Amino acid sequence: MEEESMEEEGGGGCEAMMDDQNHNNWGAGGYGRHLLSPAAAPLGERLLLDAAAAAAAGSPAGPELPAVSEANGVLRGCEPGSAAGKGGAGAIAAAININASTSKFLMNVITIEDYKSTYWPKLDSAIDQLLTQSPGDYIPISYEQIYSCVYKCVCQQHSEQMYSDLIKKITNHLERVSKELQASPPDLYIERFNVALGQYMGALQSIVPLFIYMNKFYIETKLNRDLKDDLIKLFTEHVAEKHIYNLMPLLLEAQSTPFQITPSTMANIVKGLYTLRPEWVQMAPALFSKFIPNILPPAVESELQEYAAQDQKLQRELMQNGFTRGDQSRKRAGEELTYNGSSACASSRGYR
Repeated sequence: MEEESMEEEGGGGCEAMMDDQNHNNWGAGGYGRHLLSPAAAPLGERLLLDAAAAAAAGSPAGPELPAVSEANGVLRGCEPGSAAGKGGAGAIAAAININASTSKFLMNVITIEDYKSTYWPKLDSAIDQLLTQSPGDYIPISYEQIYSCVYKCVCQQHSEQMYSDLIKKITNHLERVSKELQASPPDLYIERFNVALGQYMGALQSIVPLFIYMNKFYIETKLNRDLKDDLIKLFTEHVAEKHIYNLMPLLLEAQSTPFQITPSTMANIVKGLYTLRPEWVQMAPALFSKFIPNILPPAVESELQEYAAQDQKLQRELMQNGFTRGDQSRKRAGEELTYNGSSACASSRGYR
Protein backbone atom coordinates (compact mmCIF):
# COMPACT_ATOMS: atom_id res chain seq x y z
CA MET A 1 0.00 0.00 0.00
CA GLU A 2 2.82 2.33 0.77
CA GLU A 3 4.40 1.72 -2.66
CA GLU A 4 1.11 2.40 -4.42
CA SER A 5 0.70 5.70 -2.58
CA MET A 6 4.24 6.70 -3.53
CA GLU A 7 3.51 6.00 -7.17
CA GLU A 8 0.35 8.05 -7.01
CA GLU A 9 2.15 10.97 -5.38
CA GLY A 10 5.10 10.81 -7.82
CA GLY A 11 2.91 10.64 -10.90
CA GLY A 12 4.08 7.13 -12.02
CA GLY A 13 7.26 5.13 -12.18
CA CYS A 14 8.24 6.60 -15.53
CA GLU A 15 8.49 10.09 -14.10
CA ALA A 16 10.44 8.80 -11.11
CA MET A 17 13.01 7.33 -13.45
CA MET A 18 13.51 10.74 -15.08
CA ASP A 19 14.74 12.39 -11.84
CA ASP A 20 18.26 13.70 -12.23
CA GLN A 21 20.97 13.54 -9.56
CA ASN A 22 19.56 16.65 -7.87
CA HIS A 23 16.11 15.02 -7.71
CA ASN A 24 14.69 17.59 -10.15
CA ASN A 25 11.89 15.95 -12.11
CA TRP A 26 12.04 17.77 -15.49
CA GLY A 27 8.88 16.01 -16.58
CA ALA A 28 6.81 17.10 -13.60
CA GLY A 29 5.38 20.01 -15.50
CA GLY A 30 3.55 17.68 -17.84
CA TYR A 31 5.92 17.76 -20.87
CA GLY A 32 7.80 14.60 -19.88
CA ARG A 33 4.52 12.89 -18.91
CA HIS A 34 3.14 13.64 -22.36
CA LEU A 35 6.18 12.19 -24.09
CA LEU A 36 6.39 9.03 -21.98
CA SER A 37 2.72 8.27 -21.59
CA PRO A 38 1.73 5.39 -23.93
CA ALA A 39 -1.85 6.60 -24.01
CA ALA A 40 -0.94 10.09 -25.19
CA ALA A 41 1.77 9.13 -27.72
CA PRO A 42 0.91 8.71 -31.39
CA LEU A 43 0.53 5.22 -32.82
CA GLY A 44 4.03 5.10 -34.33
CA GLU A 45 5.67 6.15 -31.04
CA ARG A 46 3.64 3.64 -29.00
CA LEU A 47 4.71 0.85 -31.34
CA LEU A 48 8.37 1.82 -30.98
CA LEU A 49 8.07 1.98 -27.16
CA ASP A 50 6.33 -1.41 -27.01
CA ALA A 51 8.98 -3.00 -29.21
CA ALA A 52 11.78 -1.49 -27.13
CA ALA A 53 10.20 -2.68 -23.87
CA ALA A 54 9.71 -6.19 -25.26
CA ALA A 55 13.29 -6.40 -26.45
CA ALA A 56 14.63 -5.20 -23.08
CA ALA A 57 12.55 -7.69 -21.12
CA GLY A 58 13.45 -10.57 -23.42
CA SER A 59 9.79 -11.43 -23.85
CA PRO A 60 8.30 -12.31 -27.20
CA ALA A 61 7.15 -9.43 -29.29
CA GLY A 62 3.57 -8.29 -29.33
CA PRO A 63 1.06 -8.77 -32.09
CA GLU A 64 2.00 -8.11 -35.68
CA LEU A 65 1.90 -4.57 -36.93
CA PRO A 66 -0.71 -3.73 -39.53
CA ALA A 67 0.47 -3.61 -43.12
CA VAL A 68 1.75 -0.10 -43.88
CA SER A 69 1.46 1.00 -47.47
CA GLU A 70 4.39 3.23 -48.39
CA ALA A 71 4.72 5.36 -51.49
CA ASN A 72 7.42 3.18 -52.98
CA GLY A 73 6.38 -0.16 -51.58
CA VAL A 74 9.60 -0.76 -49.68
CA LEU A 75 8.26 -0.96 -46.12
CA ARG A 76 5.13 -3.15 -45.98
CA GLY A 77 3.89 -5.31 -43.10
CA CYS A 78 6.90 -4.65 -40.89
CA GLU A 79 6.76 -7.03 -37.93
CA PRO A 80 8.32 -6.43 -34.50
CA GLY A 81 9.10 -10.14 -34.28
CA SER A 82 11.03 -10.09 -37.53
CA ALA A 83 14.61 -8.96 -38.07
CA ALA A 84 13.60 -5.35 -37.65
CA GLY A 85 11.55 -6.09 -34.55
CA LYS A 86 14.26 -8.13 -32.87
CA GLY A 87 16.62 -5.23 -33.20
CA GLY A 88 14.33 -3.02 -31.16
CA ALA A 89 13.44 0.62 -31.79
CA GLY A 90 16.79 1.40 -33.40
CA ALA A 91 16.34 -1.20 -36.12
CA ILE A 92 12.81 0.00 -36.90
CA ALA A 93 13.97 3.63 -37.02
CA ALA A 94 16.79 2.62 -39.39
CA ALA A 95 14.29 0.88 -41.64
CA ILE A 96 12.15 4.00 -41.68
CA ASN A 97 15.18 6.12 -42.60
CA ILE A 98 16.11 3.76 -45.45
CA ASN A 99 12.53 3.87 -46.65
CA ALA A 100 12.54 7.68 -46.66
CA SER A 101 15.82 7.91 -48.57
CA THR A 102 14.60 5.38 -51.11
CA SER A 103 11.42 7.37 -51.64
CA LYS A 104 13.48 10.50 -52.20
CA PHE A 105 15.63 8.72 -54.75
CA LEU A 106 12.66 7.32 -56.64
CA MET A 107 11.11 10.77 -56.84
CA ASN A 108 14.10 11.89 -58.99
CA VAL A 109 13.65 9.20 -61.63
CA ILE A 110 13.07 10.61 -65.14
CA THR A 111 10.66 8.40 -67.04
CA ILE A 112 10.43 8.35 -70.81
CA GLU A 113 7.22 10.37 -70.52
CA ASP A 114 9.08 12.99 -68.44
CA TYR A 115 11.81 13.11 -71.06
CA LYS A 116 9.39 13.62 -73.92
CA SER A 117 7.18 16.17 -72.16
CA THR A 118 9.70 18.18 -70.13
CA TYR A 119 13.35 17.68 -71.05
CA TRP A 120 13.42 17.23 -74.83
CA PRO A 121 11.19 20.29 -75.52
CA LYS A 122 13.79 22.46 -73.77
CA LEU A 123 16.59 20.93 -75.85
CA ASP A 124 14.53 21.19 -79.04
CA SER A 125 13.91 24.91 -78.55
CA ALA A 126 17.58 25.63 -77.79
CA ILE A 127 18.78 23.70 -80.86
CA ASP A 128 16.34 25.64 -83.05
CA GLN A 129 17.79 28.94 -81.88
CA LEU A 130 21.38 27.79 -82.30
CA LEU A 131 20.80 26.52 -85.85
CA THR A 132 19.12 29.72 -87.02
CA GLN A 133 21.23 32.35 -85.29
CA SER A 134 23.27 34.84 -87.24
CA PRO A 135 26.87 35.66 -86.29
CA GLY A 136 26.88 38.12 -83.42
CA ASP A 137 23.25 37.52 -82.43
CA TYR A 138 22.32 37.23 -78.75
CA ILE A 139 20.45 34.03 -77.92
CA PRO A 140 18.25 34.20 -74.78
CA ILE A 141 18.88 30.64 -73.61
CA SER A 142 20.53 29.28 -70.50
CA TYR A 143 23.49 27.14 -71.47
CA GLU A 144 23.71 25.91 -67.89
CA GLN A 145 20.10 24.72 -67.98
CA ILE A 146 20.56 22.90 -71.31
CA TYR A 147 23.79 21.33 -70.11
CA SER A 148 22.02 20.16 -66.95
CA CYS A 149 19.14 18.65 -68.96
CA VAL A 150 21.56 16.63 -71.07
CA TYR A 151 23.47 15.47 -68.00
CA LYS A 152 20.31 14.29 -66.22
CA CYS A 153 19.00 12.47 -69.28
CA VAL A 154 22.31 10.67 -69.75
CA CYS A 155 22.34 9.61 -66.08
CA GLN A 156 18.77 8.29 -66.43
CA GLN A 157 19.66 6.10 -69.45
CA HIS A 158 17.96 8.25 -72.11
CA SER A 159 21.10 8.75 -74.23
CA GLU A 160 19.94 6.61 -77.13
CA GLN A 161 16.59 8.37 -77.41
CA MET A 162 18.22 11.80 -77.07
CA TYR A 163 20.80 11.03 -79.77
CA SER A 164 18.06 9.82 -82.11
CA ASP A 165 16.01 12.97 -81.49
CA LEU A 166 19.03 15.21 -82.06
CA ILE A 167 19.93 13.59 -85.38
CA LYS A 168 16.32 13.74 -86.56
CA LYS A 169 16.02 17.39 -85.53
CA ILE A 170 19.15 18.51 -87.38
CA THR A 171 18.35 16.37 -90.43
CA ASN A 172 14.96 18.09 -90.82
CA HIS A 173 16.65 21.48 -90.52
CA LEU A 174 19.25 20.66 -93.19
CA GLU A 175 16.59 19.39 -95.59
CA ARG A 176 14.83 22.73 -95.33
CA VAL A 177 18.14 24.54 -95.97
CA SER A 178 18.76 22.41 -99.05
CA LYS A 179 15.34 23.25 -100.49
CA GLU A 180 15.95 26.96 -99.96
CA LEU A 181 19.26 26.73 -101.81
CA GLN A 182 17.64 24.95 -104.72
CA ALA A 183 15.25 27.85 -105.13
CA SER A 184 18.06 30.44 -105.12
CA PRO A 185 18.94 32.30 -108.37
CA PRO A 186 22.48 31.77 -109.76
CA ASP A 187 23.68 35.25 -108.80
CA LEU A 188 22.79 34.59 -105.12
CA TYR A 189 23.61 30.90 -105.04
CA ILE A 190 27.23 31.19 -103.86
CA GLU A 191 26.47 33.76 -101.19
CA ARG A 192 23.56 31.78 -99.77
CA PHE A 193 25.57 28.57 -99.72
CA ASN A 194 28.31 30.41 -97.84
CA VAL A 195 25.76 31.71 -95.29
CA ALA A 196 24.26 28.23 -94.78
CA LEU A 197 27.69 26.64 -94.36
CA GLY A 198 28.97 29.29 -91.95
CA GLN A 199 25.77 29.32 -89.91
CA TYR A 200 25.77 25.55 -89.47
CA MET A 201 29.46 25.31 -88.57
CA GLY A 202 28.98 28.12 -86.07
CA ALA A 203 26.04 26.30 -84.49
CA LEU A 204 28.13 23.15 -84.06
CA GLN A 205 30.53 25.10 -81.87
CA SER A 206 27.72 25.43 -79.31
CA ILE A 207 25.75 22.22 -79.88
CA VAL A 208 28.68 19.82 -79.52
CA PRO A 209 29.83 21.17 -76.10
CA LEU A 210 26.25 21.13 -74.78
CA PHE A 211 25.95 17.42 -75.57
CA ILE A 212 29.42 16.52 -74.36
CA TYR A 213 28.13 14.02 -71.77
CA MET A 214 26.09 12.17 -74.36
CA ASN A 215 29.08 12.18 -76.69
CA LYS A 216 31.43 10.80 -74.05
CA PHE A 217 29.24 8.16 -72.42
CA TYR A 218 27.16 7.00 -75.38
CA ILE A 219 28.47 7.97 -78.83
CA GLU A 220 32.17 7.40 -78.16
CA THR A 221 31.64 4.42 -75.84
CA LYS A 222 28.87 2.47 -77.56
CA LEU A 223 28.90 3.75 -81.15
CA ASN A 224 32.67 4.34 -81.42
CA ARG A 225 32.07 7.65 -83.18
CA ASP A 226 32.23 11.36 -82.43
CA LEU A 227 29.27 13.73 -82.29
CA LYS A 228 30.97 16.48 -84.28
CA ASP A 229 31.92 14.09 -87.06
CA ASP A 230 28.36 12.78 -87.21
CA LEU A 231 26.89 16.29 -87.47
CA ILE A 232 29.37 17.35 -90.16
CA LYS A 233 28.48 14.21 -92.07
CA LEU A 234 24.81 15.23 -91.94
CA PHE A 235 25.58 18.54 -93.69
CA THR A 236 27.66 16.71 -96.28
CA GLU A 237 24.92 14.23 -97.10
CA HIS A 238 21.86 16.51 -96.99
CA VAL A 239 23.29 19.77 -98.36
CA ALA A 240 26.78 19.68 -99.88
CA GLU A 241 26.41 16.49 -101.94
CA LYS A 242 23.15 17.73 -103.42
CA HIS A 243 24.64 21.07 -104.50
CA ILE A 244 28.30 20.41 -105.28
CA TYR A 245 27.72 19.92 -109.02
CA ASN A 246 25.81 23.18 -109.26
CA LEU A 247 28.17 25.06 -106.97
CA MET A 248 31.51 24.11 -108.51
CA PRO A 249 30.89 25.58 -112.02
CA LEU A 250 29.77 28.84 -110.42
CA LEU A 251 32.94 28.93 -108.31
CA LEU A 252 35.13 28.35 -111.37
CA GLU A 253 33.30 31.09 -113.24
CA ALA A 254 33.72 33.47 -110.33
CA GLN A 255 37.40 32.62 -110.20
CA SER A 256 37.88 33.61 -113.84
CA THR A 257 36.21 36.97 -113.15
CA PRO A 258 38.18 38.70 -110.40
CA PHE A 259 36.15 40.06 -107.50
CA GLN A 260 32.84 38.75 -108.78
CA ILE A 261 32.53 37.50 -105.20
CA THR A 262 34.58 38.62 -102.24
CA PRO A 263 37.83 36.72 -101.57
CA SER A 264 36.66 35.87 -98.06
CA THR A 265 33.50 34.19 -99.40
CA MET A 266 35.52 32.16 -101.89
CA ALA A 267 38.00 31.14 -99.19
CA ASN A 268 35.25 30.10 -96.74
CA ILE A 269 33.48 27.93 -99.30
CA VAL A 270 36.62 26.26 -100.64
CA LYS A 271 37.98 25.51 -97.16
CA GLY A 272 34.56 24.32 -96.04
CA LEU A 273 34.20 21.93 -98.97
CA TYR A 274 37.66 20.56 -98.27
CA THR A 275 36.69 19.96 -94.64
CA LEU A 276 33.50 18.18 -95.63
CA ARG A 277 35.10 15.92 -98.23
CA PRO A 278 38.80 16.26 -99.18
CA GLU A 279 38.40 14.21 -102.38
CA TRP A 280 36.41 17.07 -103.93
CA VAL A 281 39.81 18.68 -104.57
CA GLN A 282 40.03 16.57 -107.73
CA MET A 283 37.12 18.50 -109.24
CA ALA A 284 39.12 21.77 -109.33
CA PRO A 285 42.73 21.37 -108.12
CA ALA A 286 43.79 24.84 -109.25
CA LEU A 287 40.93 26.47 -107.34
CA PHE A 288 41.59 24.56 -104.11
CA SER A 289 45.33 25.16 -104.33
CA LYS A 290 44.82 28.91 -103.99
CA PHE A 291 43.41 28.50 -100.49
CA ILE A 292 44.77 25.18 -99.23
CA PRO A 293 48.52 24.44 -99.20
CA ASN A 294 50.17 21.37 -100.70
CA ILE A 295 47.30 20.58 -103.05
CA LEU A 296 49.35 20.76 -106.25
CA PRO A 297 52.67 18.96 -106.73
CA PRO A 298 55.86 20.87 -105.81
CA ALA A 299 57.18 23.48 -108.25
CA VAL A 300 59.98 22.42 -110.58
CA GLU A 301 62.62 24.54 -112.25
CA SER A 302 61.52 23.65 -115.78
CA GLU A 303 58.14 25.32 -115.22
CA LEU A 304 59.40 28.65 -113.90
CA GLN A 305 58.57 30.40 -117.17
CA GLU A 306 55.01 29.15 -116.98
CA TYR A 307 54.67 30.40 -113.41
CA ALA A 308 55.95 33.82 -114.47
CA ALA A 309 53.46 33.94 -117.34
CA GLN A 310 50.61 33.17 -114.95
CA ASP A 311 51.69 35.98 -112.64
CA GLN A 312 51.88 38.44 -115.53
CA LYS A 313 48.40 37.41 -116.66
CA LEU A 314 47.04 38.05 -113.18
CA GLN A 315 48.66 41.49 -113.08
CA ARG A 316 47.12 42.42 -116.45
CA GLU A 317 43.67 41.33 -115.24
CA LEU A 318 44.02 43.42 -112.11
CA MET A 319 45.03 46.46 -114.15
CA GLN A 320 42.04 45.98 -116.45
CA ASN A 321 39.77 46.06 -113.41
CA GLY A 322 41.13 49.40 -112.22
CA PHE A 323 44.03 48.34 -110.01
CA THR A 324 47.20 50.27 -110.87
CA ARG A 325 50.75 49.55 -109.80
CA GLY A 326 51.28 53.13 -108.71
CA ASP A 327 54.31 55.36 -109.34
CA GLN A 328 57.27 53.02 -109.58
CA SER A 329 59.78 55.84 -110.03
CA ARG A 330 59.78 56.70 -106.36
CA LYS A 331 60.83 54.57 -103.46
CA ARG A 332 58.33 53.19 -100.98
CA ALA A 333 57.50 55.15 -97.87
CA GLY A 334 60.13 54.61 -95.19
CA GLU A 335 62.59 52.94 -97.55
CA GLU A 336 64.87 55.98 -97.61
CA LEU A 337 64.94 56.08 -93.84
CA THR A 338 65.76 52.38 -93.66
CA TYR A 339 68.52 52.81 -96.23
CA ASN A 340 70.05 55.78 -94.41
CA GLY A 341 69.86 53.97 -91.11
CA SER A 342 71.61 50.90 -92.43
CA SER A 343 74.27 53.05 -94.09
CA ALA A 344 74.91 54.89 -90.86
CA CYS A 345 75.28 51.62 -89.00
CA ALA A 346 77.69 50.34 -91.61
CA SER A 347 79.74 53.55 -91.42
CA SER A 348 79.90 53.39 -87.68
CA ARG A 349 81.05 49.76 -87.77
CA GLY A 350 83.69 50.71 -90.37
CA TYR A 351 84.92 53.60 -88.27
CA ARG A 352 85.37 51.40 -85.27
